[in-house]
Amino acid sequence: MKTDNDISASAHAAAVLRLALGAMWISHALLKVLVFTLPGTVKFFDSVGIPGVLVYPVVAAELLGGVAILLGFYGRQASLLLTPVLAVAAWVHLPNGWVFSNANGGWEYPVFLLAASLVHWLLGDGRWAARRSTVLAPA
Repeated sequence: MKTDNDISASAHAAAVLRLALGAMWISHALLKVLVFTLPGTVKFFDSVGIPGVLVYPVVAAELLGGVAILLGFYGRQASLLLTPVLAVAAWVHLPNGWVFSNANGGWEYPVFLLAASLVHWLLGDGRWAARRSTVLAPA
C-alpha cells in the first residue's frame, strides 16, 4: 500500500519529468528555427523522404506542445500527441546506428524520449501544473 510520502514523491517526480520534456520540446523546435533555419529543415525533411511542407506543423506542434507540457496545461495529452514525431525521428535515425553521437545521430535519443513521453502520459503532470491531470492514486 502506498503511503502519502510515496504519492508525494511520485507527484514531484512526475513534475520533474514534465518540466524536462517541455524544455526539450521547446529547445528542439527552436533548434529547427534558429540554428538549422526553417528552409534548412525543409531540405533535411526532403532529403530523408518526408515532405518538406511538414516542417511547419511539426515545429508548431513541438513549440506549442512543449509549452503545454512545461506549464502542465493538458501536458499528458500533448506528450501523447507528440509521440508520432518521436517515432518518425527514430525511424529517420535508425540507419545511423544506436548511439545519437554517431554521424547524423542514432536512434537511442528519440526512442528514449518516446518512452519518457509515454511515461509522462501514463503518470500524469505531477505538482505545479496549470491543469493537473493525473492518474497518480493510492494502490
